[in-house]
Order: sequence, then structure tokens, then C-alpha cells
Amino acid sequence: MDKNRWWIEAKEHRAFQCQGWPFVPQGRQEWLCRRDGEEHRQDFLCYRRVMAAIAWMRRLVLIPLIAYAGILVLLLIFEKRLVFFPQIPGRLTGDWSPPELGQEEVWLTAEDGVRLHAWWIPAYATSAAAADRPSVAADEVPTFLCFHGNAANIAWRADVYRFLRDLPANVLALEYRGYGRSEGSPSEAGIYLDGEAAYTWIVRERGVPARRILALGQSLGTAVAAELAAHHELAGVVLEAPFPSARALAGRIYWFLPGLAWLVRSQFEISKNLAQANREFAAPLLVIHCTRDPVIPFAFGKEVYDRAPQPKSFLAINAECHEEATLVDPGAVRQELLRFWEQVQTNKPASVR
Repeated sequence: MDKNRWWIEAKEHRAFQCQGWPFVPQGRQEWLCRRDGEEHRQDFLCYRRVMAAIAWMRRLVLIPLIAYAGILVLLLIFEKRLVFFPQIPGRLTGDWSPPELGQEEVWLTAEDGVRLHAWWIPAYATSAAAADRPSVAADEVPTFLCFHGNAANIAWRADVYRFLRDLPANVLALEYRGYGRSEGSPSEAGIYLDGEAAYTWIVRERGVPARRILALGQSLGTAVAAELAAHHELAGVVLEAPFPSARALAGRIYWFLPGLAWLVRSQFEISKNLAQANREFAAPLLVIHCTRDPVIPFAFGKEVYDRAPQPKSFLAINAECHEEATLVDPGAVRQELLRFWEQVQTNKPASVR
């Protein structure tokens, strides 16, 4: 019933009751009528207060829900920008002509026509690179297909590629679409195509057999390396600072938005792809992770390792770093990479260190 109609009917009812009460003086009748009317008025005011409180409670519940839904919608709309960071200020200052690296400029074309930039760095590119290193035939060294992490470009990571070359090893450092000098804009499907293009170039243009290619991924690049390993034969997979999936990472970063992890469109199913790689090609795995990684929790690297089938090995770097294990503890990483390469050749499981 309409609350105003209720008040009108109540007044009419009291007016009828107040018409001539027998055996009660007129003054007393008026006093009783006023008292009765005041009680009804208090009831009505109480009713209005209750309804107002209910209305406010509804607002208190609905406003946060609407705000939460709005935040989720915005995150999903701008998901791509929240995943890929090709132009981070302060990380674009790398040297495009690093001394004594011996890189060759390479341009690749992905399946969808996007032109990609890369560096090809032979193991014995310069005389300095060959000095003070074990004598290994050029066709016996491994070839690292490198997929860098988010933000910056390959020029900013030149020291990492110099470290790998000096193992010795050949290195192809790829820049994803939208990063560095590569064309296009990044997406999950797109960077997977970029990885395919780099693999095809090494096999066809350089004639490197698949059994000598090691896919090395760092952070975001671990997803590209795992995806490539699930569909192509490789000698092995090296992952630095991996995470199980985009869903797991979203749940960790946006812990204050429950349910977001189940709505993200990005997949990056690293653990799932590693399992497929092992079933299809028995690709050995090496996981490297800093114990105090400020970006990807160390626990994620352990989870990737624990869920992966044998053969596999794990190297923990006791330091605060992300994508910098080769620079923070080069001795340990070098020793583990050489051990891993030796085990890859015999396809034996490694160990946890």
C-alpha cells in the first residue's frame, strides 16, 4: 500500500472514531482523540524511518557492487595494455651497437606479415669472444633462441646475450612485435607467431638442427618458450622467472579483485604447454628463479617446476632480482647451463640446486 494513502486512511478512521463517544465529556473526547492520533503519527514516522534505512542499506550494497563491476569491465577492456609494456621509460636506453657483441641485424616476417627485428650472435662472432674459452666446434655448440621479458628491448639486454655467447653458444635474440624496432603491436597470439618465425629462421636459414636449439624465456618470454616447445622439437627449454598461467598471475597481482582471474582473456598456459612438450618431444626443462624476485614470486617458479614432468632441474639464485640471474650470479648460472646442456645431450634428469 502506498505510504501516503495509508496515512490518509488512518486520519479518516480516527475522525470517524472521534465522532461522539457516549458518556465521555467533550473535552475528554478531544484529548483521547489527540492521543490516539499522536500514536498513529509515531507509528507512521517509525515506518518511514525503517523504509529509509532499508533504502540506505540497498545503496550501501549496490554502490560497491556497481563500482566493482565497473573496475572489472575497465580491466578487461584495457587488458592488453596491462599485459604488455613495450615502452617503459628508463628501460629504452640500451646500446644498439654494443661493443664486442658481434651481432648481425636480422629481419624476420611472421606468418601474419608483421616484420620483426632480431640479433643473430654467433658463438665465435669476434676474436674477443673466442678468447679464454674452451675449444668447441662451431657445429657442436648450442643455439639459444631468446625470448625476453616484458618492457624494454634487446638492446637493453645485451649483457645477457654476451654472457650466453661466451658459454660458448649461438644466440638469436628476438624482439616481439611492438617492441624495439619490430613492427606491429603485441598480443598473446601475436608473440606466439613471432616465436614461430624465429624458430623457422634458425632451422631454415641457419641450418641449425632442432636437437641443438635451446628455447630460453625470461618472465613474459617463458610463455613464448613453453608455447614453442609444445609444438616443435627442441633440445631443451630454459625458463627464468616463469609463472604457471595468466590466471595465476592475475590472481596474485589483483588479489583485491576476487573473480578477475576467471575473467581474463589471456591464457599464457606455461605449465600446460610444458606438459604437452614433454609428451610430444620429451623436452628437458631448466627453471631459474631468484629467491626474492620482486615481480614474479619465487613460489611461482617452484610451482612450474613441481608440475613439470621429468627430466627437469631447478636453480635458485639467492638474491633479489628479476631476469638478471646471469648478471647477479654468472658463475652459478654458467655452471648450471653447461651441466644442463651436457644432460640434454644424454637426456638425463637433472637436480634441484
